[in-house]
Amino acid sequence: MRKLPPLAALRAFEAAARHSSFKRAAGELAVTPTAISHQIRLLEATLGLQLFVRGTRRVDLTPAGARLFPALRDGFDGFEDAIRELRKPRREVLTLSATPLFTARWLVPRVDSFRAANPGVDLRLHATSEVVDLLGGEADAAIRYGRGPFPGLFSEPLIAQDFVPMCSPTLGLTDPEQMRDAPLLHNEWRQQGPDTPTWTRWGRVAGIGGVDWTRGVTFTDEAHVIQAAIAGQGVALLSPLLLSPELAQGSLVHPFGPALPGVHFHFVRPDDPRHAARSAALESWLRAALA
Repeated sequence: MRKLPPLAALRAFEAAARHSSFKRAAGELAVTPTAISHQIRLLEATLGLQLFVRGTRRVDLTPAGARLFPALRDGFDGFEDAIRELRKPRREVLTLSATPLFTARWLVPRVDSFRAANPGVDLRLHATSEVVDLLGGEADAAIRYGRGPFPGLFSEPLIAQDFVPMCSPTLGLTDPEQMRDAPLLHNEWRQQGPDTPTWTRWGRVAGIGGVDWTRGVTFTDEAHVIQAAIAGQGVALLSPLLLSPELAQGSLVHPFGPALPGVHFHFVRPDDPRHAARSAALESWLRAALA
């Protein structure tokens, strides 16, 4: 156990030393000057030391008091700082998980609108290609691409995604038949299915036969496919939803169809009332952005 004098006596000493006055210390601590004097005498008796030289209008520290005062002053300042921090209202933080590409291309440009609609909430964007454990609290909600179902989760379709041929205008493509000889860029999708936007599927929908649609360069990251297309290295099946800036600027063009319909991005969260209330700000922000 710490062998310390009474806290009231230490407080009285620190205030009196700071003000060089028992009267002003009494006003700060909302007690009488007599009570301050009593606490100082108690502390001096406990320590066996004189801490003040009493004067008519002020008190001054003795060498012993001057040694004790800085330690107590800094200690009480530390208490005050810690308590002030604890009393600060905690800002709510909401974590939304999505793929790196969707985060960079669709969510990041809209962050300002979230802050404007939710000034008391901090947004954390968690970009990953992995499926996060929402039930385990890894994020409050997520944007997932696919048909579902998503077991144990509430899901709401947000927006569908199509895929169209895109390339640099320097390639000069104007007709689907030019695809027989055009350099192809492929994305290596983590999950394959009937909805996967592949060149083989596009060739079948376009009615262009007798072509090796597997030729060309394959990337494991869709962002690299986009960079290669912008650099004029080939034609890629990309989403206008995520590449509207490049299309508007002319660094990419969509020279012809057909478009391959994809599936929806979904807003997903744990399916219970507590999580529904917590993620309501995310849900309303996404709806407004889509509107």
